[in-house]
Amino acid sequence: MWMSTFARFALPALQRRTSAMVCQALRARRTPGPVPCCLSSVQLHGQHTLGSASLPVARHSVRHVRALDEERLMEVEWEDGGHSLYPFTWLRDNCQCPHCTLHSAKARKLLMSELDIHTGVDIVEVTNDNKVSIVWPDQHTSVFDADWLKKHCFSPAARQAMQEELFLNERYYWDSTLRIPTADYHEVLLDDKAALAWLLALRRVGIVYLRGAPAEQGQVARLAERIGYLRLTFYGHTWQVQDKYMANNVAYTSGTLGLHTDYPALHFAPGVQFLHCINQAVEGGESEVVDGFHMAEQLQREDPEAFRTLTTLHVDFTDTGTDYCDFMLQSKKRIIDLDAEGRLARINYNNATRDSVLDLPLHQVQPFYRALKAFVNIMNRPENVVTYTMGPGDLVTFDNWRLLHGRKSYISSPERLRHLEGAYLDWDEVMSRLRILRSLVHKDI
Repeated sequence: MWMSTFARFALPALQRRTSAMVCQALRARRTPGPVPCCLSSVQLHGQHTLGSASLPVARHSVRHVRALDEERLMEVEWEDGGHSLYPFTWLRDNCQCPHCTLHSAKARKLLMSELDIHTGVDIVEVTNDNKVSIVWPDQHTSVFDADWLKKHCFSPAARQAMQEELFLNERYYWDSTLRIPTADYHEVLLDDKAALAWLLALRRVGIVYLRGAPAEQGQVARLAERIGYLRLTFYGHTWQVQDKYMANNVAYTSGTLGLHTDYPALHFAPGVQFLHCINQAVEGGESEVVDGFHMAEQLQREDPEAFRTLTTLHVDFTDTGTDYCDFMLQSKKRIIDLDAEGRLARINYNNATRDSVLDLPLHQVQPFYRALKAFVNIMNRPENVVTYTMGPGDLVTFDNWRLLHGRKSYISSPERLRHLEGAYLDWDEVMSRLRILRSLVHKDI
């Protein structure tokens, strides 16, 4: 089945093969919408190689170890000629013995109140089985596996590799030439490799299309169980996107929905969204999506001042109504969030719930509108927008912190009412399942 091809394009990241083959496979082709195309045609911008989803597995041998007492560092010389440095305090803090670590929970038992942050060492040596042994001044002994030490090296390259393994920070930016990665719904439910390929693509590309789900309610909850659990919000565990009398959300009307992220009125907006088509409209209702990170990158390049404005000024969002229960939400968000390293972390934009309250000094109001208009204009350029039509049984999964999605207006009839079921998850649950699946699949590689 074509899902196995989908998996083969994602799994090289796990199998640590060369990235050139994958990069060649990820070339773009213009297409009107999602097709069963796997990861074979994603337009890459900025990042040009597929980063490994985990650090290479290799056996490392220690040639020599010594204590640098004045610097309070332990130096390890490896058989390959490399050197690594480890602070005494960090080594004592991470002693792996049963007294200091609860291995069944992979948790530290050593209390901070018991840690001497100025400790020296009495003896450091390499054991006969290629481990590093340290005897501390209080005669406590710590023994470290060579591979564990190598993986936890403090060099910039090792730290970056570890962060990439843990969080998969690399993203593949795209425009309207994207062919949305597509998978089979039932294979994702039943096969670990298929599920892992789905979540890897969701993390890297930001959107994956699943085909073949039953055209009935309950499928988003079933898919969520493959990961963990649903995110409960004021609209319920799941929610029905249909025309509603006295609608409490603009999504529950038949009009055009501009490109937006969901729920910026929450201080911690859901990270992942599922939308399942149960019935499509008679006419219209096409879905639209853009890569918000790619749009922010374009804004930074074309209009640095607008980018600075949207990454610094806080904007008010609100959402009020009754659904799962009464709600009256209020939050303050930057339109574009950056992390501590200056990387794009999150887009927060929903024009429908952007509050009339604008907590800015008068002289910043017009610059804010100018910056937001510039960002929205970039998002709406035809060369940046992917348009697709969902049919009954189609299910789209996407990154709500990164992608902005919208919908064209539509016409329904009493015999054919447009109906989508939606649900949210948080990235913590998704990344947890990705790491577990990665560990399980590694056992088979």
